[in-house]
Amino acid sequence: MLTTNQKGTIAEAKIAARALELGLGVARPLDDERYDLILDLRPRLFRVQCKWSHRVGDVVTARLFTSRRGPEGFMDRRYNIGEFDSFGLYCPDNEQCYLLPADEFVAFRQVHLRLQPSRNNQAIGIRWARDYEFGATLQRFPGPIAQLGERSDGIRKVVGSIPTGST
Repeated sequence: MLTTNQKGTIAEAKIAARALELGLGVARPLDDERYDLILDLRPRLFRVQCKWSHRVGDVVTARLFTSRRGPEGFMDRRYNIGEFDSFGLYCPDNEQCYLLPADEFVAFRQVHLRLQPSRNNQAIGIRWARDYEFGATLQRFPGPIAQLGERSDGIRKVVGSIPTGST
């Protein structure tokens, strides 16, 4: 059985690997920050707080707070807007990485991302996992990364410039 620290380290490594696969630069802070990774979106730097998630049925779920043992027992600590730019989730059950904008999710203690339609076909208020998959989510953030496309042969190219590649 993995410890909490081991799970966090694995999540960081998997998210960093996914970012590298997309051609992003990856760095780690040198001191104790509220984020685990820094993604270089060229020219913008993007701070990511990495989290381990798991699948429960058709839902990927993750806690969006930290918990530490202190003199008075376990202490939960919430995150605040401005401490980082995104939550990065790694789910070992489906080997998928997700990227959730911090300003949209920092107020929650837990997140649920649906993989399949619900049994009662509810659609309103559903957060679909596919909308937050690592590559798809980067399109939501401003800057040059929104132009990163992928050809069917798997080779990354820049799209949206006139002429293509003139960025």
